[in-house]
Amino acid sequence: MLKKRIIPCLDIKDGRTVKGVNFVDIRDAGDPIELAKRYVKEGADELMFLDITATIEKRKTLIKLVEKVAAEINIPFAVGGGIRKVEDAVLVIKAGADKISINSAAVKRPQLITEIANQFGRQCVVLAIDTKFDKGNWWVYTHGGSRKTGMKALDWAKQGEQLGAGEILLTSMNKDGTKSGFSLDITAQISEALNIPVIASGGAGEKCHFLEVFQQTQAGAGLAASIFHFNEISIPELKNYLKEHKISIR
Repeated sequence: MLKKRIIPCLDIKDGRTVKGVNFVDIRDAGDPIELAKRYVKEGADELMFLDITATIEKRKTLIKLVEKVAAEINIPFAVGGGIRKVEDAVLVIKAGADKISINSAAVKRPQLITEIANQFGRQCVVLAIDTKFDKGNWWVYTHGGSRKTGMKALDWAKQGEQLGAGEILLTSMNKDGTKSGFSLDITAQISEALNIPVIASGGAGEKCHFLEVFQQTQAGAGLAASIFHFNEISIPELKNYLKEHKISIR
C-alpha cells in the first residue's frame, strides 16, 4: 500500500499566498517563498502551487516566482494556473516544477492531458477538478470555480485517467476554507473508481479530518492551506497523530 502524503497548497494571487472560503473572501496568507521553505523544514511531502487568477486574467503562470520557489525547496513541486498548451508546461517544468496541474484548459480541450503526458510522462500530469454539489450531483467548475460545466466530477475524473492524467487533485468547493472536513462521499467515489492517486482538497480544519479521509476513502494524499499557513496545525504534529492511528505516512 502506498504511503499517504501531506501536501500544503500555496494559492497565489499578485505574487502573495492567499486563502479564501468557498473560492471567495480571499485574504493574505504570507510570502510564498518563506512558506515553501518552512514546509520543507516541517516535512511536507510535496508542495502545490496554484496561480488562482491566471485563467480568469487570461495570462500565463508566474514563471519567475516558480523559479524562486523551486530554488529553495527539495521536495516534489506541482504548479498550476494559466497552463493552456504544451509550451506553457515546458516553461513551468524548466522553471523547476516537477508536476503540471491543469484544470480549465483541460476541460476546454481534453487532449491537452494526453499531450503533456506524452511530453513528460503521466506522473507529471495532475488533473485538478473543482467540484460543487448541486441538485443531487457533483458538478465540475472551471475558471477558479466561477463557471459551471455540464460534466459530473466522477465522469470527468475517469476520462482524465484514460487520457493520461497521473493524479487527480479533487477540491470540494462546498467545503473549501470551511474547516469542516473533507467531502468524503465524492472523494470515496472517485478514489475507488480510479487506478491513479487522488489528492483530497477542501475542508481540512482538524487532524481528525485527515484521519477520516484516509480511513474512509482511498485518497492517496490530503491537501490543506490555511491550517498550515496560519500555524493552526503543524505538519510534524499531524504526521505523528496519523502514525499513532496506524496510518502509513511518508
